[in-house]
Amino acid sequence: MRTLRLTLALALLSAASVSAAITVEQKGLNLRVLVNGKLFTEYRADTRVPCLYPLMSASGTHLTRQFPFVKGVPGEKSDHPHHTGFWFTHGNVNGHDFWHKDNCRIVTRRFIGSPVATSVIKGGKGGRVTFTVELSWEADGKPVVAEHRKYEILISGKTSTIDVTSHLGSNQHDITFKDTKEGSFSIRTAPSLRLVGEVAKGKITNSEGVKDNDAWGKRARWVAYHGPDAKGTPQVIAIFDHSKNLRHPTWWHARNYGLLTANPFGIRAFRDPKVKESGDHTIKKGEILTQHYRLLLHEGTFESAQVEDNWKAFTADKKAEKDPAGKK
Repeated sequence: MRTLRLTLALALLSAASVSAAITVEQKGLNLRVLVNGKLFTEYRADTRVPCLYPLMSASGTHLTRQFPFVKGVPGEKSDHPHHTGFWFTHGNVNGHDFWHKDNCRIVTRRFIGSPVATSVIKGGKGGRVTFTVELSWEADGKPVVAEHRKYEILISGKTSTIDVTSHLGSNQHDITFKDTKEGSFSIRTAPSLRLVGEVAKGKITNSEGVKDNDAWGKRARWVAYHGPDAKGTPQVIAIFDHSKNLRHPTWWHARNYGLLTANPFGIRAFRDPKVKESGDHTIKKGEILTQHYRLLLHEGTFESAQVEDNWKAFTADKKAEKDPAGKK
């Protein structure tokens, strides 16, 4: 197996501050991102659906549920083993259930180019890791969807962001993402950020001011979980829907047990009375659907995270990208 180490020394504005080191380790098709030698996250290609797991806070606590990778963690529930860290899939694609079923897999074919670590962050604080993977959504071993997915991980002090740009299509057939609540762009939080459970102390807030259980099935620009981590330190986890995405603002499968997922296809499943049509969406043969999302991780209060301002910055900066094959 090939091991790749890329080390980036990061210059800080203050002469008294200590430089951080971002290290990327590639082993096969898995990719680890470390900050000062400690794991921040890992791209896991060795699962049924690729994911980022774990996701660690600035102070080193888990922000994602550890099950099913680690069993028996105090306060965690062993429900929904298909909820794995931070992932993207859907429950009905041309009739195939990529959300639940073992015979439906998203296979990492290769990295497109090499992972890159840079220090281009304004002001010199922190660093960025960028990598792109070629994926094949397969049912019973047969390709259903081709995807190029780009990750941009930005680490700066107590705030980190992960931008995901997904290009979906097929040169063989049409692809229909069907109307179901089971999808699509998702994270499962650590148990202390849940709203229910023995260690749960979390809250949900969306961009429209809707709180907690009422955020389920509602449209919003972003949704945030916020509350203490396992050590009692306040944390914020938010997903942003880009303004150029399909059917923005999207609907949210935001559950009180720690599941947060942006789903532009679940109109009927979410029983939205304002929209009469089905959420089914077909990508014609040879065409591409591009979606942009951002995950915000912030160690601090919901107020200090400035979620709305960060969403505005995300949508202002993110321009339409070409996929690695050269199509928009």
